[in-house]
Amino acid sequence: QVQLVESGGGLVQTGGSLRLSCATSGRTFSGYAMGWFRQAPGKEREFVAGISWIGLTKGYADSVNGRFTISRDNAKNTIYLEMNSLKPEDTAVYYCNRIPKVGSPQALDAWGQGTLVTVSS
Repeated sequence: QVQLVESGGGLVQTGGSLRLSCATSGRTFSGYAMGWFRQAPGKEREFVAGISWIGLTKGYADSVNGRFTISRDNAKNTIYLEMNSLKPEDTAVYYCNRIPKVGSPQALDAWGQGTLVTVSS
């Protein structure tokens, strides 16, 4: 089982930026694609971005494409989500998880606690 620990959330104004981190431990995440998901109040959890093991393949939800960038540091077992031009509709709890591949955003592990991002208007 992989443990997932998200961090980096906070309160930011519209147009601002944040960088989220997801540290993994336990069974190695070596060889797996990883993804970011989010859940806004009263809504279902949705896929945000995914990255392949090597990092050459990335995919984004239409709502964040061009504003968010996913990356990973395999030596540190950590993935990141750089979020720019934030909008109030980006307000949500953000989670990371292993996924089968970019384009198949099914979570493979138990969810971590997530990190809350709040964008004020």
